[in-house]
This record gives sequence, C-alpha cells and structure tokens, in this order.
Amino acid sequence: MIWLAALAVGLVAGFATGGKVGNLARLRFRWPWLVVAALVVRAATIFPPLNRIDGSQWAYVAALTAVLAWTIWHIERLPGIWLVAAGSAINLFEIAANGGRMPVAPQVASALVQRGQVGQYTLMGPGTHLNWLADWIVLRWGPVEAYSPGDLIVAVGIAVVIVLAMRSRTEPDETGRRIVSDPP
Repeated sequence: MIWLAALAVGLVAGFATGGKVGNLARLRFRWPWLVVAALVVRAATIFPPLNRIDGSQWAYVAALTAVLAWTIWHIERLPGIWLVAAGSAINLFEIAANGGRMPVAPQVASALVQRGQVGQYTLMGPGTHLNWLADWIVLRWGPVEAYSPGDLIVAVGIAVVIVLAMRSRTEPDETGRRIVSDPP
C-alpha cells in the first residue's frame, strides 16, 4: 500500500514540477523481469499457502536480495534509486538478523494474523534483534499495516525516482540533433 502511495506522490510531484509522464515511458531498465519475478515471489511468500511452509522465509530473503542487487545495478542509470537500495538493504539486514523473518510490533501483529500474513514475520520482543529497524510504524489508511524505517526509505526513494525521471530530458534538443546530423 505504501508503495502505491509513493507512486502517486511521485507522479503528482513530478507534474507539479513540470515533469512529463512521457519521460517515464522512455526509461530503459536492465532485466525488468527480475524485479517483477522478485515481487511475485515476495507476495507469494506472504500469503497462504506458501507462508505456512517452513523455510519459505528464505525465498522472501532471496527476493529482497534480488531487488537490492537490481537497484544497486541501476544506481548510475536511475537518479534517486540509491534511496530504494538503502531502504531495501536496511530491511534485508533486519530480516537476516532475525532468522529470515521481519519482527513486527505486537500492537499490529493480530491484524496481520487475521489477514493471513504471518509467513515472513516474527513477533517483536526481547528475543528479536534491532527492533528499531523492524515493522513498528503504523500508518492509518486502509487496512492496518506496519512499516519499517526501511520501508519508508524505499517509499521516499520510489517517489524521488519518479519525480527525477519525469523531469529529466531524454530527448536531445534541436541544437544537439543538428550537430549530430550535419557533418563539418
């Protein structure tokens, strides 16, 4: 949900600063299917029946690792993507420190259990590590969801990437075309 909000904020801010949605359409990514596949694996391991299989949390970790690697690979190509990489790295570090599961604050754990989202989570407590990086931030729109500081950094990064991409000039100006097409 937060990523969709970040997308919307990025689009609005991009338009407000004179950006064009056509610039987004001209972006070229390396291996875009890798991100799509990683997000599908991530989603599959959150919901039943895969979230009930012991060890599925490592598929979640692998998907997050793939997203992190992809964002790092695109740092020079996509301005602002380093924020998405930083947030993903924070989340990956937190999950790895807790046996492949993200600690979640007790006040939101019951809402996640009711929706069947227990696969990649563990209840935050004295036995979990780095709780300040865990899912403890609650944003009150739609269903109750907990977010980590890393999730918020990823969301800001998505919005920044969209704004910068919408504002970038991907077409050469008239002078550039003339210089390239007219030999000396």
